[in-house]
Amino acid sequence: MAIENAAPEVRNLKQMLQYQEKAVVSRMLLKNPAGNVTLFAFDGDEGLSEHTAPYDALVIAVEGRAEIPIGGVSHTLNEGDSLLLPANVPHAVNPIGGFKMLLIMIRGAVQ
Repeated sequence: MAIENAAPEVRNLKQMLQYQEKAVVSRMLLKNPAGNVTLFAFDGDEGLSEHTAPYDALVIAVEGRAEIPIGGVSHTLNEGDSLLLPANVPHAVNPIGGFKMLLIMIRGAVQ
């Protein structure tokens, strides 16, 4: 099931979601049985505490900068960078100022 309007349309990821004071804002762009695509905007020092997910995910930095620790190893993402989050490995998102990211979660085993 597509979340957005079914008609194809060119959209700018930076402009699709705005920061909100002291909040993490998200917008699901696509959801189907294979996975989902979600855009996030983190204001200032807001982030996601350490957690795990049962599926692999790909983070793409859209705007700003963040530290993303995965299994105890910290990775710095800048605009345009991407990072694989392996299934069942603890990770967190720690923005350095405002940060926007696209999260692509794949529900299925890689063959």
